Amino acid sequence: MNNNNKPYSNIPGTTVFDGDMARIGFHLNQFCMSLMQASNRDAFRQDERGYVDQWPMTEAQKKAVLARDFTQLIALGGNIYYLVKLSSSDGLSVAAAVSTMTNLSPEDYMAMMRNGGRSPDGNRYVENDKPKEKP
Repeated sequence: MNNNNKPYSNIPGTTVFDGDMARIGFHLNQFCMSLMQASNRDAFRQDERGYVDQWPMTEAQKKAVLARDFTQLIALGGNIYYLVKLSSSDGLSVAAAVSTMTNLSPEDYMAMMRNGGRSPDGNRYVENDKPKEKP
């Protein structure tokens, strides 16, 4: 499903989790939710590939899970609230998982967030592709 024709598709570095993305990531997010059970986490740790192959995810989603590529997982329909189940299974804090999407260490990411986060300047819309103002 293509999300590029949405009015919010031109926000740099942002994938909006909408109904289309929920459909794309349904099985990925269900896989993540399965990790809430200790027995499933154990099964996943014992044979990651075998465990993800039990889910009807796309091959790209499976590879991103195995690589713990959270940026790609979001682009493939993963919802951050579900994806933290995966990072938690690895013993990672939410800050540590999210920092992998920022090219910052977890400590630098936390310092940035404590100081107000990233500046919105230059991060609102792709230049020349700003939404039209309504009359």
